[in-house]
Amino acid sequence: MSATEQVLIEKIRQLPPQRLAEVEDFVDFLRTREDEQRLTRSAAKASEASFAAVWNNDEDAAYDRM
Repeated sequence: MSATEQVLIEKIRQLPPQRLAEVEDFVDFLRTREDEQRLTRSAAKASEASFAAVWNNDEDAAYDRM
């Protein structure tokens, strides 16, 4: 466990019990946001090949030069 993790755990231990639910909710929010960002990046990566034909053509090249 890193020093940062140890400090964070100690800070959490010092919180009153009613604040622990808030900390848990915030951690869940951060994890959900990270999962959504990872999914978005994966979907974008997976679709690159499919969109290559649409993006890489003579008509689209005019927009690329703008």
